[in-house]
Amino acid sequence: MPLDTSYVGRVYPPTEPYEVGREKIREFAAAVGDTHPVFVDPQAARALGHLDVIAPPTFIFTLAQRATDQVVHDPELGLDYSRVVHGDQRFVYSRPIYAGDRLTVVVHVDNIKTLAGNDVVDLRGEVDTDTGEHVVTVYLTLVSRAAG
Repeated sequence: MPLDTSYVGRVYPPTEPYEVGREKIREFAAAVGDTHPVFVDPQAARALGHLDVIAPPTFIFTLAQRATDQVVHDPELGLDYSRVVHGDQRFVYSRPIYAGDRLTVVVHVDNIKTLAGNDVVDLRGEVDTDTGEHVVTVYLTLVSRAAG
């Protein structure tokens, strides 16, 4: 059954603030194998003009994915998550993510279409600090593979 296209334009409530910790940034950088000092050493980050250590660019995906769970698990949309594959993602930053940022995500359903029997959902997550400063926009495409 195709997805409910009336969801296009829907905006979900903001997530609870997530406080970005230095150690989480360090752990993520180690997990992705990035040894640049800007991710682990506050002095090195400051020497490069940053307020504190910054998160690697893909760090935001973890937070954004949790936010998109609101859409993925919305029973009225009709998305069968067991059939979902990751189609695409990209990030457009206004500024780096710093240790100490408290971030919220507001998810928008930008488009729903059917291609070759597969449902394709385009989502956008607007990531702001809890004081309203925009940090990054996350674009995510999910593909729900056709049955059979």
